Amino acid sequence: MSSVSRSLHSDELAYLTAHELAARIRRRDLSPVDVVDAFIRRIEARNPSLNALVYLDFDGARTRAKEAERALVAGESWGPLHGIPSALKDLFDFKPGWPASLGGIRALKHHVVNGYCVFCERMEKRGGAVFLGKTNSPLMGFRGTCDNYLFGPTRNPFNLAKNTGGSSGGSAAAVADGLLPIAEGTDAGGSIRIPSAWCGVYGYKASFGRVPFLVRPNAFGVADSPFLFEGPITRTVEDAAIALNVLAGPDPRDPFSLIEPPVDFTAATRRSIRGLKIAYSPDLDVFPVDGKVAATVRRAVQAFEEAGAHVEEVKLGIVRSQRELSDVWSRLYMLLNLQAIENMKRDGIDLFGKHRDDFPPEYMDWVEKTNRVSGLDFFRDQAVRSEVYDAFQNVLERFDLLVTPTVACPPVDNASDGNTAGPKSINGVEIDPLIGWALTYFVNFTGHPAASIPAGLSDGLPVGMQIIGRRNADFDVLAASAAFERLRPWQDNYRICRERPLRTAPLSDLTR
Repeated sequence: MSSVSRSLHSDELAYLTAHELAARIRRRDLSPVDVVDAFIRRIEARNPSLNALVYLDFDGARTRAKEAERALVAGESWGPLHGIPSALKDLFDFKPGWPASLGGIRALKHHVVNGYCVFCERMEKRGGAVFLGKTNSPLMGFRGTCDNYLFGPTRNPFNLAKNTGGSSGGSAAAVADGLLPIAEGTDAGGSIRIPSAWCGVYGYKASFGRVPFLVRPNAFGVADSPFLFEGPITRTVEDAAIALNVLAGPDPRDPFSLIEPPVDFTAATRRSIRGLKIAYSPDLDVFPVDGKVAATVRRAVQAFEEAGAHVEEVKLGIVRSQRELSDVWSRLYMLLNLQAIENMKRDGIDLFGKHRDDFPPEYMDWVEKTNRVSGLDFFRDQAVRSEVYDAFQNVLERFDLLVTPTVACPPVDNASDGNTAGPKSINGVEIDPLIGWALTYFVNFTGHPAASIPAGLSDGLPVGMQIIGRRNADFDVLAASAAFERLRPWQDNYRICRERPLRTAPLSDLTR
């Protein structure tokens, strides 16, 4: 079928966009089999250095690639991502027959959930993507770094001594290193945006309800906790918009999914932002921010003015301390965790019994704290969350977008014990090392659309800029992101990843 030989070198495809790969496959310049084989070879060569993918199903991927090739020969198209390699995150993200360790819980190494998450279901059935495996994540997603006792840390492709950020750290590292053009992220406190910032890729968290999120037995849990999201991690804004076309749309299983007609989000990437009013907050009022991060983002914001937008620095009026607010996030998210642990116990897996040592001490500390939370305490926390929502709304009534740093610090060093955390203080101010350095979780309190976009490099490491839109105004966030990408392209930064040192180690323990 293809004019390209089966020996096509993986480096030839590694940094092509999903859009370009899909176009070449549709023209039959490339075979899905050639493409999948090339990315498999790249994963085999480079993943041992990164520890980005922790489960591999190469046999299943090759089978689906052959089916995709036969469909093209027959004149059929599976969707805009026909034959494009992708990966799921190893957290609350499921594909029938695949293990789900929920972020590297040792007792769940071989645990299988025979169902689909929305990302996998829609990317396969609507998009035509080919899933090669699952990516690393911290236990239960309860921190902004990527490490766990089962698989260990994911190493940053810009500097292997550094962490990728989390919780979708394996996905962000894989995309930055050219192992995949697109991968799944999930986001309860910044887990798409944090690793995208530290790995120099584009991470998109849509408006709440834009992409359905399925939770059972409590279908309403995604609203009681910080809002939960699934979304794409890519190297370009256009690829994220293509994925959003595939992922968005109502689902009767999600009581909060938006009921709207289909929209082509790629149109937003071609729209001018001239005349838009953009609010810039260097710290969301309360976060200490590393000086080099702050300077990089401040320079990056100038691109919006070059594109014809009006930028104004603002205060949001947030009066509570960042430590009080991060504690609210931790309590609310831990309640969702405790529900999941209780459901597993009901199904015969008592993780807090004989498997208690699978959990880091910081996690168990929050378990104990949250078990003491009363119903009244829960409503008090929701009231604090409402204050943050009101502060955002007050700004976004006057401005089209709000721009901030994504995270307050550069990537941290990986630990050697499976328990990497963020900094305990920044600029001499004490913070929660699990989440308190991420300016992202406020947006999970509120549900606004947000992206992390590469703002530049500092000391050779990526810095992310967060772009937040009005409720349901995904078009504005994508348009501003694309305008920034045109003026400050970041693709050349991946040369650092290309040139990183490799090491070899067997992948046999990861494969099906």
